[in-house]
Amino acid sequence: MEIKVPSLGESITEVEIGQWLVKEGDIVAKDQNLVSIESEKATMELPAPAAGGVVRIVKAKGSVVKIGEVIAVIDTEAKEGTVVASSPTAPVLAAAASQAPRVMPAAERLMAESGVSAASVTPSGPGGRILKEDVQRAAEAPARAAVPAPQHAQPAPAPAAAPAKSNGPRAEEIVPMTRMRRTVATRLVEAQQTAALLTTFNEVDLSAVMALRKEYQDAFTAKYGTKLGFMSFFVKASIDALRLYPQVNAEIRGHDIVYHHYHDIGVAVGGGKGLVVPVLRNAERMSFAEIELAITDFGKRAKDNKLTLEELQGGTFTISNGGVYGSMLSTPIVNPPQSGILGMHAIQDRPVAREGQVVIRPMMYLALSYDHRIV
Repeated sequence: MEIKVPSLGESITEVEIGQWLVKEGDIVAKDQNLVSIESEKATMELPAPAAGGVVRIVKAKGSVVKIGEVIAVIDTEAKEGTVVASSPTAPVLAAAASQAPRVMPAAERLMAESGVSAASVTPSGPGGRILKEDVQRAAEAPARAAVPAPQHAQPAPAPAAAPAKSNGPRAEEIVPMTRMRRTVATRLVEAQQTAALLTTFNEVDLSAVMALRKEYQDAFTAKYGTKLGFMSFFVKASIDALRLYPQVNAEIRGHDIVYHHYHDIGVAVGGGKGLVVPVLRNAERMSFAEIELAITDFGKRAKDNKLTLEELQGGTFTISNGGVYGSMLSTPIVNPPQSGILGMHAIQDRPVAREGQVVIRPMMYLALSYDHRIV
């Protein structure tokens, strides 16, 4: 059985192979996760469609593959305790071997000149053809295998020992950015280049909210199995504010302004692959408990890279809580095509003036970044 990259949405045409969770020769169960695949929007794990033995891993970690492309082969008749066929003469491997990539003439010349083998090249041409650009990428890869020296060549001199201090605090480590992280970086730069971003700051007295939480926390936790946090209050307050100022919940589309008469609130959470923004759909219809349960679920699944692509798409407004990292003040960046994002921060007891008296209150700075073209 050929394991192919499934469709992940209309806008996703290719993915990057992440960490393989199995190796050739392993016996796997049905629905056991085989590999993580990274798209520009999310990272997810691909389960085995049937039980069997992993005969061949076709695409290595880091390979960029098209939707529908074969990445592994499983022998569905292999059982626990049997040896998984790995010989090129095995029936399942015969088909895989017959699909060896074709090498284009320019790529073949460059392979001969640079000493790069076809096995180390990831093809990107039509029908799995190896192009000249593929060979160039393989030749520039820092981890490519050394090319065997010709028989008549003299042995290369041993490299001089590096100074001991290079292994100390000045050592460097190069880690490739994930596909999703590259996309996030591109979109953040795009937002600052295309939108007229402006941030305004206010502060909020959280005394009343903290008193409500203290009064109802035990009953709320007992009834719903989750704590009453601050985020549900801010989601509710944001929805009321967005109803008063609908342009903050709108977007610019070409020469038009699109007003959304619903509130899909993105909530930024830290995940296994970095910051992700799952969306609370129709948050205006959700109760405090539904919001808190959804956010808790998002946080757990984000750490395990279990969020689905649909949960990360869309959104009309975003809330980000830098307070969990101790941040006092920040300027959040709008998530395009949205027009606004609210940044929450750490709560601190500070002296403030109330009715002519200086009192200590739990205060939080709020930052609202928005697209000044529409707001």
